[in-house]
Amino acid sequence: MKAKEIVNLSDAELLKKLQELKSELFNLRFRHASGQLENPLAINLVKKDIARVNTVIRQRQLKA
Repeated sequence: MKAKEIVNLSDAELLKKLQELKSELFNLRFRHASGQLENPLAINLVKKDIARVNTVIRQRQLKA
């Protein structure tokens, strides 16, 4: 997910997206531990998306 796409989301959508990404990360880690994950780099991509969402949330908190 691009940073520009994340900035355009509303606060509620950001929180929903964060929850979805955390759930996806859990599932990826579980599949990796059981040896069923085909692309281990997907974990890093999800982590970066979580960081991007958290950054936008924090920026909005500091502006308010």
